[in-house]
Amino acid sequence: MPLAPSVAEEQARRLLAEDLPRRWAHVMAVAQKAQIIGRELGEDGALLEATAWVHDVGYAPDLAVVGFHPLDGARYLDGLDAPRRIVDLVAFHSSAWAEAQEFGVVDELARFQDERTLTRDLLWYCDMTTGPDGSDLEFEDRMAEVRERYGPEHYVTRALDAGMDERRAAVRRSREWLTSVGLADQV
Repeated sequence: MPLAPSVAEEQARRLLAEDLPRRWAHVMAVAQKAQIIGRELGEDGALLEATAWVHDVGYAPDLAVVGFHPLDGARYLDGLDAPRRIVDLVAFHSSAWAEAQEFGVVDELARFQDERTLTRDLLWYCDMTTGPDGSDLEFEDRMAEVRERYGPEHYVTRALDAGMDERRAAVRRSREWLTSVGLADQV
């Protein structure tokens, strides 16, 4: 089943807006950045925006089977027959492999693929420069916010260190591309 941005938005709204309004604010802001970026991304523009809308649906209480939101979201979307790229991008968003190692779900995550493309980097950029309430943050400030919110012993905080080089590289590549297409000051 195709997952147009408007359909993805409705799915995310239904799953997040009422039960998790702060998460919904984050998702709306990530999707807004993705929509702006998508105008310059060509054929992957709609894919980026649709994925931004659903990247955090795994937090929805009804979907939290494993308790690892990238995996729970990817499984849900896979069950809807969403496009494989969207499913895979959700599964691996924002260095999820590092969190999967800490959480103990590497084998489950391995059924999905990390495509390592510009589109993937841009999704990570949108997510990792948007605060939990939808505020716009610099990458380093966002990483500091995550550390503070979860505390030093949480698996998410430990995974930040394991995936930090890859996160930084994705953000750097995204910024370079955004600058090259004249969007650096818009997102």
